[in-house]
Amino acid sequence: MAKENTASNFIKRLFAIILALLVLIAGIVFVFDPFYHYHKPWFGLKAVLNDKEYQCIGTLKHFDYDALIVGSSVMENNDNSWYNDAYGVTSIKAIRSYGATADLCYLMDAAFKDHDIKYVFYNIDPSSLSQQAVTTYESTGCPMYLYDNNPFNDIEYLFNKDVLFEKIPYQVANSFMGDYDENLSYNWAKWKSFGPEMALGLYHRSREVTDMMDESVYDEQLSDNIDLLVSEVEAHPETQFIFFYPSYSMLWWDMSYRAGETDAVIHCEKEMTKALLGHENARVFCFQSEEEVITNLDNYMDTIHFSPEINKRMLDHILAGEYELTMDNYEEELDKVKAFSDKVQNELIGYYEDNDLLNYANEWE
Repeated sequence: MAKENTASNFIKRLFAIILALLVLIAGIVFVFDPFYHYHKPWFGLKAVLNDKEYQCIGTLKHFDYDALIVGSSVMENNDNSWYNDAYGVTSIKAIRSYGATADLCYLMDAAFKDHDIKYVFYNIDPSSLSQQAVTTYESTGCPMYLYDNNPFNDIEYLFNKDVLFEKIPYQVANSFMGDYDENLSYNWAKWKSFGPEMALGLYHRSREVTDMMDESVYDEQLSDNIDLLVSEVEAHPETQFIFFYPSYSMLWWDMSYRAGETDAVIHCEKEMTKALLGHENARVFCFQSEEEVITNLDNYMDTIHFSPEINKRMLDHILAGEYELTMDNYEEELDKVKAFSDKVQNELIGYYEDNDLLNYANEWE
């Protein structure tokens, strides 16, 4: 009997120790919460934001802010303080790498749920207008335990060795032992190089030129994406929405032409612009024909990703009311974008062709 009692007591103590360790681990993760799934930073910790797929949704739910910087990876290099100082707001980024309309609307909905938003600064990537208007978080492998409202699958977060031994130490180190700037959330520019060598090296040009598609080829997807964005604008009349088409490089316009998509791109932008401008709380800007920027490959890492200086330049233009589209000029201004695309083909890309500076997608075959 004594042996049985001893064994029983040992098992009880073992389970108690295991339970205590589990509570301790879960408590540590809950308190530090590097993905901000439960709360904003405590104990003087900084908001160390470097992993948007894991952190963005939590920050939108729990942080204090009244402005959103919304878009794809081309928006990550914005300094939040630029917007804070210019508009007298506290801004936060709502970022999704692919920039799909449905994904970004999902993030905006999470923000609007418990926050009064004064401004939304929204980057419209041309490709987002022709994508399916459905969220892609689950299909692309995002950690859905952070996105859903099911507390039971939080076990994947609370007992995650990477969170415990990598994410939390990184958070603490950047909060107290580094010069981490919270305004540079998700910023990747300092680890990248910009210039013709990088941009051209990452552009694999098609040898074939596809016949130009009918401009209406994406109308079904476009209509759905228009409905999504217009619904956001209409649902929040107290919010000023500032939309803009970003400064993709001339290499992107070359790629678009060779894929036969240029006419469809311009058509999609015209239709989206017209729909948005029908609302008093929406403004639209277009930086796609600013030749000085777009033809200077020193500004680019690849066909679309530009340096932070271009992010700041676009904001400065917005503040000055430059490159704004209105009901009176949007068709004319977007026709200028088409004319610029034609110039890329007829004049500008020739230098790179003549000097054998372009890589081709199938040159290894």
